[in-house]
Amino acid sequence: MFKVRQKQKYFVHPTAVVEDEVEIGEGTRIWHFAHIRKGAKIGKNCNIGKDVYIDVGVEIGNNVKIQNGVSVYRGVKVEDDVFLGPHMTFTNDLYPRAFNEDWELVPTLVKKGASIGAHATIVCGVTIGEYAMVGASAVVTKDVPPFGLVYGNPARLKGFVCYCGRKLKEKIGENENHIIFKCSHCGREVKIRKEDYQRYLKEKSL
Repeated sequence: MFKVRQKQKYFVHPTAVVEDEVEIGEGTRIWHFAHIRKGAKIGKNCNIGKDVYIDVGVEIGNNVKIQNGVSVYRGVKVEDDVFLGPHMTFTNDLYPRAFNEDWELVPTLVKKGASIGAHATIVCGVTIGEYAMVGASAVVTKDVPPFGLVYGNPARLKGFVCYCGRKLKEKIGENENHIIFKCSHCGREVKIRKEDYQRYLKEKSL
């Protein structure tokens, strides 16, 4: 059944907990045992799966899919069209101690269209670029470039993906700043920054 807040319609399962001063966009669905903390902002048409935890002040964009068991901790920002796979993990403290009272919050940004696979771990302080793909169980310790494909522990850049998620294999040209690929699956052209392509060539040999 739909609950209405601030004249917006969205679904909240009866077992979910939504604290005060939360903004939820129209069409968003929040499922079993999810917990949305005070001051969080969730955009339109999101799907928040079972046992998801969204911390104080977290910002979630539109059309975001968060699968079961994901915790989005304070300091994480998720832009539009992002996919967060089952039980992937964010962090927000580089020097965690149970007894620290003066710990420093380290932000993490997941940019538009990116996908993070199941059980991946994102060490705080990184940016996951637009339409990047993080493989299942990867441990990400540094920034992922736009359209970058990373996996492993620690995660390394293994190539680039299209908007549709398939790996880019066909180079069709270049200009001063970009290598241009064409996707063999959907036919779209994707421009990869030359500095990111050079990083790929370097990490490919590791």
